[in-house]
Amino acid sequence: MLGTFLAFLKKPVYEDDLNRDFTYRIMVFWRLLVLALLFSFVFGILNAGLKQTMGLDLGKHAIDDFMERYPPWLLLLAAVILAPVLEELVFRGPLVFFKNSRFFDVVFYVLILVFGFYHITNFEWSREVFLWSPLLVAPQLSVGLFLGFLRVRFGLKWAIALHAAYNLVLIGPLVLLQLLDIEIG
Repeated sequence: MLGTFLAFLKKPVYEDDLNRDFTYRIMVFWRLLVLALLFSFVFGILNAGLKQTMGLDLGKHAIDDFMERYPPWLLLLAAVILAPVLEELVFRGPLVFFKNSRFFDVVFYVLILVFGFYHITNFEWSREVFLWSPLLVAPQLSVGLFLGFLRVRFGLKWAIALHAAYNLVLIGPLVLLQLLDIEIG
């Protein structure tokens, strides 16, 4: 499966996976989720280490601000349902219009970049955030690759589901800690 994914990244083409077996698709789904989370955790650790060693001031993250203003269930709703549906419709939905285009690969990567850099809005704008933005949005760029691959191979619903599961794994513990009224950080 990893070989198929890497071959796709070398030359993205809009091609449905002909294997319609639900068990197969669930297995691919879980493998992609684990890979996306591993990449995000590695980038997260790298970002945290960089922030610490370089003394970067990245300001308040949007999630922290959201958690202060709204109830935890609203964050869960926004991150696990609303964001995956809207973002997949905007950033992966249009791929179908380029299905048979010779520019599909360019459009695929442009949408990945726009998706990734859209998430820089989660940070307070500053010179440091601007300079470090490629690394700060690296988790979103990497998950965008997995979401795009799954969208092309299995369809938009699968990409939405992967995005929702990914966000649930990352946001779920924060919401749970807030519900239990445990101080974070």
